[in-house]
Amino acid sequence: MNKNILIIAVFLISAGCHELQKIDTTPPAPPQGLHAMALDNEVELTWLHNTERDLAGYNVWVSHRYDGDYHLLGSTEGNLFVDNGATNGVRSYYGVSAYDFEGNESELSRDAVYATPRPEGYGISLDDYRTSPSTAGYDFSTYSVGTYDDKYTDVFFEVYNSFAYLNVFTDTDIQDMGYTQSLDDITIAPSSGWSPSRSVEAILGHTYVIWTWDDHYAKIRVREVTASRVMFDWAYQVAPSEPGLKRSIPGDRNRIGRVRSTAELK
Repeated sequence: MNKNILIIAVFLISAGCHELQKIDTTPPAPPQGLHAMALDNEVELTWLHNTERDLAGYNVWVSHRYDGDYHLLGSTEGNLFVDNGATNGVRSYYGVSAYDFEGNESELSRDAVYATPRPEGYGISLDDYRTSPSTAGYDFSTYSVGTYDDKYTDVFFEVYNSFAYLNVFTDTDIQDMGYTQSLDDITIAPSSGWSPSRSVEAILGHTYVIWTWDDHYAKIRVREVTASRVMFDWAYQVAPSEPGLKRSIPGDRNRIGRVRSTAELK
């Protein structure tokens, strides 16, 4: 074969191969199953893994308004992300997008979730108010043990006829939510079902929700009960009227405002 003809043939074959090679412009699907867990000055985000073989990772977005602009918070290769810049009492809205190795990025996840971080504490002990009144009450707003009948006290402990009780005053409500594996099992304060006597039996492993006199919600989980004291873990929502003690609310992503792209943020 003529040398020039061979060179032309090789060039045409090579050009044809390049023409057949396709550029990937298809983004991954938007992540699904997004959930937000409100912690103490943190929000933990989890979602379902995408199934695309060329998936490279996820971008996490945040806004302080449901219909506001969403700003890039960070990136991760896994399906868990912790926003450790969250502030107790401040509600934040979250979304997640997926991207592949070609840089194609999905739309924001369709599950619009928000969380309002809240403080929490562990191993708080209260004594029986009949024998130790100065260490029988707890004030969630100052995270402190004090006198059971102080005007700021939210809950106090009592032992009566060998039974242990958690009590609140007439301007406060309390409800036994039953046995839980952990404090986080109760995600939101109830809207009804409060104890009419404003007194509930303190039972090991039970979690109780308290609606305080100044319109805050709190929860406590009993870790130990003796004939003279109770020990519990607690969480307190510093935002007034906010029932979310751990919150994850799905919504309609179509209502959310324009999302700024990664390129715009560089």
